[in-house]
Amino acid sequence: MKTQLSLILIIFSLAFSFAQTDARIYDIIDAVSADRIEKDIRTLAGFGTRNTFSDTISETRGIGAARRWIKAEFEKISEGCNGCLDVFYQKDLVTTEDGDRVPHDAWVVNVVAIQKGTKYPNRYIIMSGDIDSRASNTMDFETDAPGANDNASGMAGTIEAARVLSEYEFESSIVYVGLSGEEQGLFGGKGLAEYAKKNNWDITGVLNNDMIGNIEGVDGVIDNRTFRIFSEPVPPTETENERRMRRFYGGEVDGISRQLARYIHKTVQTYMPGMNPMMIYRLDRFGRGGHHRPFNDLGYAGVRIMEAHENYNRQHQDIRVENGIKYGDVIEGVNFDYAAKLTAVNAINLASLAWAPPAPAEVAIGGIVEASAKLKWKKINTPDVKGYKIYWRYTTSPQWEFSRYVGDTDHFTLEGIVIDNFYFGVATVGKNGHESVVVFPSEVFRD
Repeated sequence: MKTQLSLILIIFSLAFSFAQTDARIYDIIDAVSADRIEKDIRTLAGFGTRNTFSDTISETRGIGAARRWIKAEFEKISEGCNGCLDVFYQKDLVTTEDGDRVPHDAWVVNVVAIQKGTKYPNRYIIMSGDIDSRASNTMDFETDAPGANDNASGMAGTIEAARVLSEYEFESSIVYVGLSGEEQGLFGGKGLAEYAKKNNWDITGVLNNDMIGNIEGVDGVIDNRTFRIFSEPVPPTETENERRMRRFYGGEVDGISRQLARYIHKTVQTYMPGMNPMMIYRLDRFGRGGHHRPFNDLGYAGVRIMEAHENYNRQHQDIRVENGIKYGDVIEGVNFDYAAKLTAVNAINLASLAWAPPAPAEVAIGGIVEASAKLKWKKINTPDVKGYKIYWRYTTSPQWEFSRYVGDTDHFTLEGIVIDNFYFGVATVGKNGHESVVVFPSEVFRD
């Protein structure tokens, strides 16, 4: 009897240990400062316009002054953490032949700060904000366009995340970046995505923050807790064979970006239950685009994180009053506490992913016309892996509903779980309790 009781207690203890959260994540949430974010948004809005084609010489106005200030902030953060950030400009020349929103040839300059990982330095998790702003006419690079919410909020959040996370060490590298040229054609994201591809970056995911400070929608709804996570269903780079397999085996909503979105959703519900994340099954807003798309175009996982209720009177508008309605993206339209919450959303996911081991490779599934689902995968050869967890859900469910930790193995059979009725995936579990993104099977096998 004592032996049975001891065994039960051991099993309970093991189960309980996997349910524990990481106290450091709560510390990260508490460390995010709305006051610092407000100060940074006011500074960025104070450059008058940050149009990509605006003044690059002035120290007080235009895109040049803005990007130099951002670089200086990243360098200041690096000084405070003994040089933990590698800060540099990444740039590409765009010409009038590159699109109808390019008024003259110019360098599109991104500001990049990399916090190198201790174990997987070539594995990157990226948080981005946009440096540039625009007036009603995107070709107008002289009119004031403070861009307080679009997108000084996302840029300020990225800087603040760097401040907070620079206090920690991570197994994987974290990239904090200010991207330019978004309003003219996603040029900054395209340039950095191509730079990453050229330098063989192993990108776990891109968290694109574009407008994270508005809580009052044009429809009159005021909401300081809900936010949206946009993600495309499957990569545009998939092969014809992959498309053909999906017709028979499923996975229409299980691409790498969608798994990243689910990871973010789960992390927020675990550590920030007061927030209400909305997963939007769409690349971006209807017919619109953001800076995660160029990464998606090259096959990287990427999502857009933003406010739930947009106010179009405050987007892409010259500052003015018409018929009693105020237009313009000014400071008064930003809720700094809300921007801090969404910054924390980013920071805890960057930390969780950077502390997690790599995801399993070559995940395959079997069990056709059987009463059990079978999965196998290639193990990660690193001592910080505790084991693997299988997730599954009903085919109509947006989130992973069920899971089972299966230990340090490269295969497992879920007895009594019929493969026809569920979708499945596998995640790596680190000894520190952090998990990788779930990997959807890409192969089918028969015994």
